[in-house]
Amino acid sequence: MARENRTLLIVDSSASHRFYLGSMLRRLEYAVHSAASAEDAVQLMADILPSLVITEFALPEMNGIGLLTTMKQDQRLKTVPVIIQSADDGPGMKERCMTAGCTAYFKKPVEIEELYKTIQAALESSPRHTVRIETAFKVEVGDKKAPGGSVRQETVIELSDGGLYIRTLTPDPIKTVVPLMLFIEDRLINATAIVLYVSQKTGGQDQRPGMGMKFIKIDEKDRAFIRDYIKKQISQGLSLSHD
Repeated sequence: MARENRTLLIVDSSASHRFYLGSMLRRLEYAVHSAASAEDAVQLMADILPSLVITEFALPEMNGIGLLTTMKQDQRLKTVPVIIQSADDGPGMKERCMTAGCTAYFKKPVEIEELYKTIQAALESSPRHTVRIETAFKVEVGDKKAPGGSVRQETVIELSDGGLYIRTLTPDPIKTVVPLMLFIEDRLINATAIVLYVSQKTGGQDQRPGMGMKFIKIDEKDRAFIRDYIKKQISQGLSLSHD
């Protein structure tokens, strides 16, 4: 599914939770709409067909299962995946929701990594298993210590704990194994990555020229640092209050 068609609908009676979750998902490049009740969601979906719905179970009138059932009875909405969240994780709650036909069930609040993986699995033909964010920091590509080796400085514009996308006009060929030196905040990270795909200026998997790479050698402490860095970027300036 094309990125521009990845439209999510958050249904939650809590304004702070709608804002908090919506803001994080927008930072992950999703288009997000929200509704405070199942009834408002149904009305909104008359005009907007979401790619996926994330709903709280306990809503003011019709609950999350009621919303799911209503959608299943609508020819236009019946195939839209629905994720149900609940702060009340009592016995049988997950089974009840899954039996009703939801795509996934989570105890609220859900970890963004788990939610992201579930959304990816529901919407993408080639789902990502790690959260990827847009960023901008320097990376040294190559190894000047190798015979005939050289190092060039480029910019990382997308990052996950599994790999990165480097913006460059001189990408290495696919399957090339390349040493990298990353500079993230005040940390220096040495890693080795393999080129998975190359994009030109006017096409490819990424519309910006460069190369997508997967880490094949990286210290696990550095990988954990990247994971924490991504979490901080996604949640920066956000806090979840109870209203």
